[in-house]
Amino acid sequence: MCGRFSFVTSPEKIKEQMGDIETGQNLRLSFNVAPTQHSYVITNEHPGRLEYLLWGLIPHWSKDGKNASKMINARMEGIGAKPSFRVPLRRRRCLVLADSFYEWRTEGGKKVPYRIFRKNGDLLLFAGIWDVWYKDDYAVKTFSIITAPPNKEVAPLHNRMPMVLPERAQQQRWLEELDISQVMELLQPPPDGILEYYQVSDRVNSVKNDSPDLHQRIGGQPTLF
Repeated sequence: MCGRFSFVTSPEKIKEQMGDIETGQNLRLSFNVAPTQHSYVITNEHPGRLEYLLWGLIPHWSKDGKNASKMINARMEGIGAKPSFRVPLRRRRCLVLADSFYEWRTEGGKKVPYRIFRKNGDLLLFAGIWDVWYKDDYAVKTFSIITAPPNKEVAPLHNRMPMVLPERAQQQRWLEELDISQVMELLQPPPDGILEYYQVSDRVNSVKNDSPDLHQRIGGQPTLF
């Protein structure tokens, strides 16, 4: 699964990697993005700009809008058949931007957090889906991160990971108008050899903590693959 990530970057970095994306100049950075908080995505509806959506999908048909905390992730296996994900997968796909994500490994009976990021310094682009739910006349846009079996780097930490799309062509394709068979072809576990990780402070466990020290390495050099 993906239960926590960070978004720490600049408009210049995003444009360098993603092209002419409208970002605004005052990005809301976070070292500890948690479920039911807002973060930045690029949707297929507006592929030329960042949007600030709520993490935790609320299906458009929801009666009360209370689903968000339960739908932060969507497993790639069987996603096309799930009522909450079926329509967004076909019509409302997005890229979720992050500089890293966190995962916990059980060591000696304790869950130890690690920060995982691209080896080459690029931003991570997760495959996601989004939807819009209306509370009276107010539109609430939400998203979910698609998860996959882990690649070689993440496997020692957890049995799931975000579906990272490492190549620009994949990212662009994800936002194109596709039929469901073409979408399903893109749902693949991330390739090996693109990530590295290191241990971080257990202060990341609390959603109340959101500061640069959460990125600080503990225990020496990062693990390389």
